[in-house]
Amino acid sequence: MKESPCAKINLGLNVVARRSDGYHDLETVFFPVPLCDELSVTLADTKKETACELVVDGNTLDCDSDDNLVAKAYRLLAQTHSLPAVEAQLAKRIPSQAGLGGGSSDAAFMLKVVNALCNLQLTDEELRQRAATLGADCAFFIDAQPAFAEGIGERLAPLPDLSERLKGLWILIVKPPVAVSTREAFSLIVPARPSVCCREAVMQPIEQWAALLSNDFEKSVFAIHPMLADMKDWLYRQGAVYAQMSGSGSALFGLFKEKPVVAAEDFPDCFFFTAQL
Repeated sequence: MKESPCAKINLGLNVVARRSDGYHDLETVFFPVPLCDELSVTLADTKKETACELVVDGNTLDCDSDDNLVAKAYRLLAQTHSLPAVEAQLAKRIPSQAGLGGGSSDAAFMLKVVNALCNLQLTDEELRQRAATLGADCAFFIDAQPAFAEGIGERLAPLPDLSERLKGLWILIVKPPVAVSTREAFSLIVPARPSVCCREAVMQPIEQWAALLSNDFEKSVFAIHPMLADMKDWLYRQGAVYAQMSGSGSALFGLFKEKPVVAAEDFPDCFFFTAQL
């Protein structure tokens, strides 16, 4: 069984409160984008010693297969269900440590695949509850539809009109060869509610988004990695009607009314992705 776990971007991201459990409450709008990994899962020979044999190719990951969220998703379901052994192959296309949710998406899609392949009959809500235990934004990828997220990112309210409103725009994602520590990025944040909630802001014309939306991580992350600020400015110079860093970085994206012209030499060694929404 094959699936294409998609990436996401954040249309606004505000850290609004520090929680007693050490996490932070957020307000953000998740939006899926057509940059995808490829996940293939098949039932394995029952004699195999490894219950979930995972092979990863494509982009290099900094973890062993057993620590990959795909394997963890299988083991999570195995805690409550008698699962057959499976063989999984993951082709990584979404850059890691980019704020694009690639690992979370892979985990959520693994939950969906195993649910279907093994006829577990878990509902989407049950899958979302399990996904939330794997990562803050994992639950979003069960539906992978535009949503306003609160809490640590697991409380979702669909925004069904947003896809139609952005349909036809072009997205350009650029990620430099730098990694951003999420822990460090959070440590430098002073939580505060924005004057306009991102849920309301994205309902306004996209030309107004730059004045209404913000990503609270940009200030601290840009201070550590000034080239990211330069890249955001470059996206606007290329004609983006809206540009922002996604998540805690280090990928940035721009939304364009016309297909952007990308010259790779502008930012050597960077990852680029362009598609029409």
